[in-house]
Amino acid sequence: MAAKEKKIYTVAQVNSLVKVALEENLPSRMTVTGQISDYKRHFSGHCYFSLKDESGILPCVMWASKAKALKLEPENGLEVLATGNIDVYAPGGKYQFYVDRLQQAGVGELQLAYEQMVKRLQKEGLFEDKHKKTIPPYPMRVGIVTSESGAAVKDIAASVYDRWPCVRLFLYPVTVQGEGAAVSIATAIRDINKRNKKLNLDILIVGRGGGSLEDLWAFNEEAVARAIFDSKIPVISAVGHEVDITIADLVADARASTPTKAGVIAVPDIEEVLERINSAQRHLDLYISGRVAVCKGQLEKILASAIFKNPLWVLNNPRQQLDEVAMKLSAAVKEIFAGIRQKIEALKEKLLRMEPHWLMGQKNVELNRLQNNAEAAIKSVYTKKQLQLTVLENRLTAMDPRSVLKRGYSITTNKRTGGVVSSAKDVKVGDVLVTELKEKEVIESEVKKHL
Repeated sequence: MAAKEKKIYTVAQVNSLVKVALEENLPSRMTVTGQISDYKRHFSGHCYFSLKDESGILPCVMWASKAKALKLEPENGLEVLATGNIDVYAPGGKYQFYVDRLQQAGVGELQLAYEQMVKRLQKEGLFEDKHKKTIPPYPMRVGIVTSESGAAVKDIAASVYDRWPCVRLFLYPVTVQGEGAAVSIATAIRDINKRNKKLNLDILIVGRGGGSLEDLWAFNEEAVARAIFDSKIPVISAVGHEVDITIADLVADARASTPTKAGVIAVPDIEEVLERINSAQRHLDLYISGRVAVCKGQLEKILASAIFKNPLWVLNNPRQQLDEVAMKLSAAVKEIFAGIRQKIEALKEKLLRMEPHWLMGQKNVELNRLQNNAEAAIKSVYTKKQLQLTVLENRLTAMDPRSVLKRGYSITTNKRTGGVVSSAKDVKVGDVLVTELKEKEVIESEVKKHL
């Protein structure tokens, strides 16, 4: 009998066999402890990482739908408890741990998420005092964001009305627990701020009654924290009991340890306000009485003065002083005019004593003298310039080349070139020569040959 033929498997068949073997021999769900490494969140929202310990590494995948529900933020080095199932990734030929739940080892998931959120928002500065708004001292319109069926709204209203019955309260019911609670609270805070020009609220109280960390978790969500931080209306956070501190408490402008305490923070005690008003009134009465007494004494003193007994006495002295000044001024003006008149008379007499003909004779003599001097100066200059002109004329005549013509010389130029002929090299056969004699006589001749 021929040897039995060996079966040959495809890669896909092998992966299928491994997948079946794993499914049959491993628990359908298991929880694995390890340290996160190589953590990556894809833009699709899927998370890829490994769990490792000192002996090995386990590849892990967490789909976006599961990762979206995480309270904590996975990070490398974090010791976690991962719950899920083992399956084969056939295209890659490897098995992977598909995680659907993740929490920090030794610490609750919500507690870790709370610590991570506090650390991140604190780093951004959302808890700093410089961002916190002042709570108005005498609010008249207060908004309350909480569940309409919870005890918190009743506690807040009772506390507020006991202390400040003149206030008006406005309830904005929201879901404070479970899925969608954070969105409900954040949306209400933002909507109230958008409509506050019409609502005119002075304060906003956001809170609920006590409960577990999971019950209060909506007030630890980032959406609520940022809505409180962005609110233009001062926000008082009143969540849970004394020991409960939520992220909403840390971001709010003021924190009330309980909803009841929110009323103590939000509004003043009317009895204390009335007592302050009464005290202020008493102080004001005392002050006014004292001022009236002082003013009355001053008035009596004024009425007893001489001016009220003889009112015209105040005007008599100034009138007399005005008359004295007017008389002194009149005398001074008369004295000034008298002096001016004397000076005019003196000048008039001096002018009459002067002889006009004698002055004219003196001026004529002076004029003749100046005229003679001017004529002599002109003649002297003219004579000097005439001599200088004669000297220059003689020099010019001596330098005139035509002056030698009178002694029998002549000047010969080449008509072709216009130059003076001083040697045979200056002319060619056929050139016309121009010979200038005295009295500007000119003779033209033609060169026949060179000798």
